[in-house]
Amino acid sequence: MGFIEAFKVCIGKYATLDGRARRSEFWYWTLANLLIGIVLGWIPFIGILISIALFIPSIAVGIRRLHDIGKSGWWYLLILLPLVNLVLIYFFILDSQPGENQYGPNPKGV
Repeated sequence: MGFIEAFKVCIGKYATLDGRARRSEFWYWTLANLLIGIVLGWIPFIGILISIALFIPSIAVGIRRLHDIGKSGWWYLLILLPLVNLVLIYFFILDSQPGENQYGPNPKGV
C-alpha cells in the first residue's frame, strides 16, 4: 500500500473501528499526520482545525492496527499512560496475524 492510497483509505474509513489495518496503512497515516502538522501547524487557525479533523481517523486506524495483530481496541487506552504507551509502539511494529482472526480477514490477502 502506498502513501496516498493509505491516506485515502484512512479518510474513507473516518470513524470505522472494526476491521483490520496493515502496518503500512498505519505508518503512512502517521507520516502524513506528521507532515501535515509540520506544514500547516504554524498557521494557528488552520493547524487547529486540521488537528481536530484528523484526530478521530488517527484513533480509528490505531484501533484497526491493534485488531490486525489480534489485540482488542481497548489496548489503545495505553496511550494515556506515560512510558507504558511504549507497548503500543511495539504492537504497531508487529506483523499482521496470519489468516483470519476475530476482527476479519487478513488485509494482506495472504
